[in-house]
Amino acid sequence: MQNQLERTDNSLVDDDVVWQRFSVPFEFPVAFTRGLFDPDNPVLVDSVRHREPAKRHRCLVFIDEGVARAVPRLTQAVTDYAAAHSDAIELVQPPEIVVGGERIKTELTHLESLQDRIHETRIDRHSYVIAIGGGALLDAVGLAAATAHRGVRHIRVPTTVLSQNDSGVGVKNAVNLKGVKNYVGTFAPPWAVLNDYDFIPALPTRERIAGLAEAVKVALIRDPDFFKWLEANADRLATFDADAEQTMIRRCAALHMRQIGTGGDPFEMGSARPLDFGHWSAHKLEAMTRHHVRHGEAVAIGIALDTRYSVLAGLLPEGEDERVVALLEHLGFKIFHPALMRTDTEGNSIVLTGLEEFREHLGGELTITLLSALGTGLEVNAMDPALVGQAMEWLRQREAG
Repeated sequence: MQNQLERTDNSLVDDDVVWQRFSVPFEFPVAFTRGLFDPDNPVLVDSVRHREPAKRHRCLVFIDEGVARAVPRLTQAVTDYAAAHSDAIELVQPPEIVVGGERIKTELTHLESLQDRIHETRIDRHSYVIAIGGGALLDAVGLAAATAHRGVRHIRVPTTVLSQNDSGVGVKNAVNLKGVKNYVGTFAPPWAVLNDYDFIPALPTRERIAGLAEAVKVALIRDPDFFKWLEANADRLATFDADAEQTMIRRCAALHMRQIGTGGDPFEMGSARPLDFGHWSAHKLEAMTRHHVRHGEAVAIGIALDTRYSVLAGLLPEGEDERVVALLEHLGFKIFHPALMRTDTEGNSIVLTGLEEFREHLGGELTITLLSALGTGLEVNAMDPALVGQAMEWLRQREAG
């Protein structure tokens, strides 16, 4: 008798092991627009009904409280938009304002509240949960949507530079637990990502700058021409020139989408995470400062640290670290924070414990992205603590002037 038999359903039997194989294509629109909730703008209603055009779709809308304060008419605009497209959109309740920022990811009661509302309004797998806000809100609402009924349709409306050019176009959702960033989460692609540039001018200056870090990051690991463009347009970006800002957002988002879509590991089954360049120390720094250092600010410091380390390790030519740090500083970032130098009671660097936490979060062996050139990432599986210390000291001295 053959050990391997082919059945009529094309599955294979090999002794007592049957391998089930299938693939599921994922696709979703990423739109860039202005005036998303102008009744004449078709982007949202087209996204809602693109699979079932004749149906009236039930929608639950959550709005970041910071966005609601910055755009006072937003709640009414969403309501008016739904009324104008009542043949396709039914709001199950008025748009609900919820806490934003890192708070919504840190206190699990907020996640439970989101899940309660999805349950109470009877949102099902053919209904929509729409989140309007920054990356933290999108993370939390996305997780609530992904775990309700094993996944309900989720539309992201990113409102910050950081969420429009990076996290909003990704496929991850998560909240923090026990001080560990993004410990509880899922890989669940959204139904649509709708970027409205009109939200950007309402951002506080600090938030507007913070989003630029991810553009520098993805340029450094994947696109040398984009890095040169960032250098050439640093003045325009630092002064929030609208055309430069929008060009940066679209190009940065496109690079992230290309990596996720064609990099071969969209759900991060392996150990390499090139899009997390600069993030191992950034995540630790955020936790150490209780998020007083924002994510983009921490990433800028992490980029500077790992770029300098790349030079010290002989991977990147001397002087290229100066270019990277000069760009970050020109854009408005500080490249050092005193928390980098903290030690435990035995004199060990606390930041360095972030390496093991990073490995544990990613799984497998430690894999860190460094640089072999500006625009070319390089994966390594170990970092020399002494060189990390030298890199931190270099940043400290530079910041001190």
